[in-house]
Amino acid sequence: MTTKIAVFGVGLIGGSLALCLKGKPGITVVGHAHKAEELEKMLSRGVVDAATLSMEEAAADADFIFLCVPVGMLEPYLLKLSQLPLKPGCIISDVGSTKASIAACAKSLNLKDVYFIGGHPMAGSERSGVEAATQLLFENAFYVLTPSDNVPEEAYARLEKLLDYTRAQMVRMDPELHDEIVGAISHLPHIIAVALVNQISEYNHLNPLYRMLAAGGFRDITRIASSEPIVWRDILLNNRKVLLNLLQDWNHGIEHFIQLLISEDGEGIKEAFQKANIFRAELPDRRKGIINPLFDIYVDVPDHPGIIGKIATELGSHNINLSNIQIIENREDVQGVMRLSFRQESDMERAKVVLNSLNYKVFV
Repeated sequence: MTTKIAVFGVGLIGGSLALCLKGKPGITVVGHAHKAEELEKMLSRGVVDAATLSMEEAAADADFIFLCVPVGMLEPYLLKLSQLPLKPGCIISDVGSTKASIAACAKSLNLKDVYFIGGHPMAGSERSGVEAATQLLFENAFYVLTPSDNVPEEAYARLEKLLDYTRAQMVRMDPELHDEIVGAISHLPHIIAVALVNQISEYNHLNPLYRMLAAGGFRDITRIASSEPIVWRDILLNNRKVLLNLLQDWNHGIEHFIQLLISEDGEGIKEAFQKANIFRAELPDRRKGIINPLFDIYVDVPDHPGIIGKIATELGSHNINLSNIQIIENREDVQGVMRLSFRQESDMERAKVVLNSLNYKVFV
């Protein structure tokens, strides 16, 4: 008996999910899009078994439906699905970065013989679109599921078993708790990064040295400020109540530092850094998360023509995939004049071995 899976929104997340499921025993994956060119992309890349512009056709007889559209579109999609003749026992899930609002929407619709289980795979990429989809995206990442009280354990178990194909680690939690935690560890840092970059941008209007000297560590610690504006507009507005409370706490923390500086309290500043160092050292290292880890190494190389090509060639000869190469102009926060970036930790580790064997000085 064939299990039909419908994926609405076959981009990076939806496409990666489809690739995890496509080709598995007894599974057929159908993709849905609004534009013909999007259908052509997903079919040409082999991401789905079939594709359609019809929402009704995609949802018909589906055993599982995944909503992989932007957060701002989740509720309209769920409302439309609730009006269709869905297969009894069908499980609808989503991949949105917020969970409380879509859970409340599902509850208000009073779905009959159909179960909604919110989901959030906590993995991503600096790239977007179906072209960036990969079946390895969720491997070793946390995948949060937020079932409501009226979802039978049998239905939850079916979804969890299906998602085993992603090779992610399932985490079950309340949708409100999810939004509080993810708001703190992801949404708030994005706001802070954007505010900080915009602050320096204003200073740069008066003196272009700000931008020039920000090429080193500042660029690294604020990289999430380059996130997609429309996507983050929807996420932040959706989770605004949580974020307003978090921002008040953030302001208290900033006010504390202001007072430490006013009073010239060196011991207090040292204690603040020590406290942060201790907690940060306890954080899991190199695990996939909602903010992508960096797999970077820094290399000291002589400044002469051809050195970039030589290193890239050496790595390529060992089948090591480079994501990016950058020459560091400001070495205030890093050792090494060249930064090599990798999408996989395994490639980074192999590159370190190769470069060390060639007597290059490598820093992490």
